This record gives sequence, structure tokens and C-alpha cells, in this order.
Amino acid sequence: MTTDAEEWQRWTEARTAGAGAPHGTLALTGTHWLVAEPAPIKGVPGLWAAAGDRIRVTADAGEGLLLGDRPVDGEVLVRPDTHPDADRLRHGDLLLVPIEREGELAVRVYDPAAETRARFAGIAVFPYAPEWSVPAVYTAYDEGDAAVTVPNADGRDRPLVVSGRIAFELAGEPYSLTVGRGGPDGTQLSGVFADASSGTDTYRFRFINLPAPDEHGRTVLDLNRAYLPPCAFADHYVCPFPPPGNRLPIPVRAGEKSVL
Repeated sequence: MTTDAEEWQRWTEARTAGAGAPHGTLALTGTHWLVAEPAPIKGVPGLWAAAGDRIRVTADAGEGLLLGDRPVDGEVLVRPDTHPDADRLRHGDLLLVPIEREGELAVRVYDPAAETRARFAGIAVFPYAPEWSVPAVYTAYDEGDAAVTVPNADGRDRPLVVSGRIAFELAGEPYSLTVGRGGPDGTQLSGVFADASSGTDTYRFRFINLPAPDEHGRTVLDLNRAYLPPCAFADHYVCPFPPPGNRLPIPVRAGEKSVL
């Protein structure tokens, strides 16, 4: 039977492997926001423009831009990552990912030769400690989901959708965090938090996921799985900062610390 510590070790190994993959988190070299007027993207063929909820791409077949396994020849409309059937494009080794954030469209360029990927030496983590995995109780907001405006890593303020709070204890002291819905089906919980170690022993904030609560709101907060946001690995990511009240007054010496 696999122990919690063994499952955590597999999780940390998978996180490191995913970040360092050819088109993983570290390979991002640019997020290019689009407007209605077609414009080029440096290092990528074609002209790119926002067109409603799609991205319009215009290129010649000889330029080597592929949508799936087909060359883009003329004008095509591609779907961003928020669409169930999102599109991805390639140009040589580059992966081009259309994204949508708060109604704005952009193209992310992932390059296996990115400097951030080349110098990656792993993720620093605290040793697994069972005392950082504690019961928690989730209470949804009576009025339903709410949008809280928070700063983002790119310097802009954006709404962060939250749905309630989790209450828990660490070393006998009560704490709480604001969380939102997460996971593929929206039944799990996710949060953004900082603590007394943020910006010194750990990155300035971290993310955490929790299992779906049961009918009584019971779930588990395992801070051994606190993880670094994408913006800790490479520039050009849009990462929300913690909402008001999500800074714990104690150092959380668990989970991921920093990128090596």
C-alpha cells in the first residue's frame, strides 16, 4: 500500500518533470495580447488578430505554420484554451497556445530552447511532514460565487472568482483561507495564499488544491502540496496574487519553496 509520503514524492517528481518538459512551464517565452487589427508576432509566421471569441490567423502554406497536422494556408479561426475544443498550433519546435483571459485573447509561445528551461535545476521543496496535512471545513458563500479584484503578476488587476472559505487548525491555532472552485469538474477547491515565509524562505505566494468537500463541507488541506505558481518559473504568465485575508501569520514550511 502506498503511503502519503510516497504519493507526495511521486507528486513532486511529476511537478519537476512537467515544468522541465519541452513545452512545459519553463518553455514560455512570450504572451502576446491581440487586438482586432492583424499584427505579426515576433519569430512566428502569419498575422494574428482577435475576432470575437476566436483568434484569426492568416498565413501562407509555405511558412510552415501548422494547425494540428495541417498547414495554415489563408485565413483560419482558432479556439482559445477556455473552449472545450481548444486549438494549438506549431511552427518548427515552437508550440503556440491561444488563450483567453477575462475576454482578452492572446497567443503564448513555448520554445524548448528557452533560457529558463536550459538553466532549470529542479524545484526546492521542504521535506514531507504529516503535521502539515490537516482536516478542513469548507463553507460556501450564501450569495454564491463572488469576484474579488486582485493584482496579477503582469502588473494588472483582474477579478479572481472565489466561492467560500475553509477553516482549519495548525498546531492548535485556528486559521481560514478564501478559496474558489477548481478541478476538471469544478467540485474541488483551489486557493492562493501567502504566509510568514513568503518572499524569504519561499516564493512570494503559492497555490494549493483541496479535494472536493463532502456533504458536510469536510475536506483535507495538505500544505505539503503547496505549489509554485507558473510565474515563479518564467515571465509572461498571468498569476493572481492572494485575495485579502489570505496571508497566514505563521511560516508554512511545507510544499514547494522556489525554482532552482
